[in-house]
Amino acid sequence: MADLSPFIDRLGAALPADRIMTDAGSTWAYGMDNSRVHHAADVVVFPESHDEVVEIMRLAAEYRIPVTTRGRGTGTAGGSVPIEGGVVLVTDRMTRVLDFRPEDRLIVVEAGLINAELQRIVAEKGFFWPPDPTSNALCTIGGNLGCNAAGPHAVKYGTTRENVLGLLAVDGRGHTIKAGSQTTKGVVGHDLTRLMIGSEGTLGVITEATLKLTPLPETRRLLRAFYPDMHAASEAVSRVMAQPVTPAAIEFIDGNALTLLRRNSEAAIPDAAGAMLMIEIDGDERGIDGLVERVVAAAKGDEGDGADIAVAETTEEQQALWAARKALSPTLRQVAPKKINEDVVVPVSRIPRLIETLDAIAARHAITIVSFGHAGNGNIHVNLLVDPDDPAQMAGAEQALDEVFSAVLALDGTLSGEHGIGYVKRGFIAREIPPDSLALMHGIKAVFDPLGILNPHKKLPDPPLTDSPG
Repeated sequence: MADLSPFIDRLGAALPADRIMTDAGSTWAYGMDNSRVHHAADVVVFPESHDEVVEIMRLAAEYRIPVTTRGRGTGTAGGSVPIEGGVVLVTDRMTRVLDFRPEDRLIVVEAGLINAELQRIVAEKGFFWPPDPTSNALCTIGGNLGCNAAGPHAVKYGTTRENVLGLLAVDGRGHTIKAGSQTTKGVVGHDLTRLMIGSEGTLGVITEATLKLTPLPETRRLLRAFYPDMHAASEAVSRVMAQPVTPAAIEFIDGNALTLLRRNSEAAIPDAAGAMLMIEIDGDERGIDGLVERVVAAAKGDEGDGADIAVAETTEEQQALWAARKALSPTLRQVAPKKINEDVVVPVSRIPRLIETLDAIAARHAITIVSFGHAGNGNIHVNLLVDPDDPAQMAGAEQALDEVFSAVLALDGTLSGEHGIGYVKRGFIAREIPPDSLALMHGIKAVFDPLGILNPHKKLPDPPLTDSPG
């Protein structure tokens, strides 16, 4: 890359010196995320307002410096890694609540606010914001929008995309984008809000968001259901989703994951259990028992399906179950030092076929695959556990991942539900998206980012090279 000194000097006129970092320690530290992909930045900047982001992007466009937006770096797909170096623009100092109107069920926040802090603020007025990824104690609202994050409760309340009314962003020229409104209805212009959400910083730097809030339910119940195998569990999911009571969450844990829980948690898991569902029902205190009865009946089925179902009614019981579920991901590190974590999605009825295929792939390549996830919408977290110091096992894992993606697409699924594409998955995108559609997406990218400086080499495969006109 060319000498960045003139660019950094100009940055110094826009930001205080303590919010511009060029030392090796900082540029190295901000060159990675939870994917473990790494590439050092050249400069790290910490804006504190939309206007400062505008100025940073104007300068980056003038000097043609690549810009990678970052919140807290919790992503698992390399989306916030500066592959070409350049600027890492960190939003985690942009944490203000700009407007909070419970009477309109909305809140306007800056992009760096932590999800858990947002939940605390709105809960004081009896609301919550439905997206609740496992990393909610660390991840930012901007990151949630960038990846269209979801979590367990998306089955009833939707993903980030369904819970954002509008946003403010800055494109690749330093121009401000205002998208959406503060109303739940609106058809003026094109829907740039939904286009920006999930774009992983490739179309603009999101600085502010107007979020749609939902009233907290009066009460919750959590069902714990064991089944002999994934077939029985998946059939139960289909039955539950076909009856009128929509669960707040349906989580599933496969047999391999249950083995881990037996070893590493205090949860009482029958030896015969080959799959587990956690089904949360929420609603009005006066009607909750009737809702639970209907869901339990659907989860059991006419023949019972070998189900062992219990209801956790107290907060302590529910918290213990959720803690066991959330402990699964870090527990995997005890099985193997490297975890390749994918979040594929298939139609609910095809979950058993996917699990069978995953077991066959694991056996064929002599690696361990553990699966769990959000059964209500078919979003499966597939974890390939390998030793990175074993070349044969790493080669097997690479081939296994290729076969996993092929299996998902053969089942009419999609390659990512909520983790994003980032850098690590983009080589597989052409398998799911046909050439004409990819060309259209590249065209949209060029409108928002004509210089190609916004998070390069992310989200989409690089466009094909074209000859210069002669």
